Amino acid sequence: MDIFSGRISSVAFTSGDRIVIGDWSDSHLGGFTNIMWARPDGSRVLLSPTREHADYVSKLYSFEDVRIVEIMVRRGNREVSVEADELSVYMQWGRSFPLPFWRPRWFIATVEKAFGRILFGTTTSGKTNDGRAEWYCVKGISRVFNSEASLGKIDLGKMVDFDIDACFGFSEPPKKPSSIVVKTYIQ
Repeated sequence: MDIFSGRISSVAFTSGDRIVIGDWSDSHLGGFTNIMWARPDGSRVLLSPTREHADYVSKLYSFEDVRIVEIMVRRGNREVSVEADELSVYMQWGRSFPLPFWRPRWFIATVEKAFGRILFGTTTSGKTNDGRAEWYCVKGISRVFNSEASLGKIDLGKMVDFDIDACFGFSEPPKKPSSIVVKTYIQ
């Protein structure tokens, strides 16, 4: 069982770009940050700090382009800023709606899966591209209220809800820009 503990923050922009930042404080690969980026044309890019991380993540999810790049991360109490290659992203979120304890995988795959679909348009369990079972155990949910992104000197526009799926894997990010404290189990 591979376990990742950290935060997943996601936002979409008027440009059509959709960005998911995985900021993992603990995993069998150590602590790291990666970026899943869905471009307006539908192509999906993984920006990863090492070949080891890129190989692992690209087996689980779908990407047309996988890049090994230096990822600079600055974290605040309720904000994160990343720079990777030409992409710069800043997200700021409000107070967390906490869930009081970690739940078992059977609960995540049944009760939480139903609530996730109804409330957030997402799912909490499913199969990865390489056939492994995966569960997202959410510990806290925050609404992103401010975000900016640019690609080089091009501003990606205003933050918007996810109108178009990112299509990285079995689960989509929440429809509303969000930052989620999560523990991910992959078996």
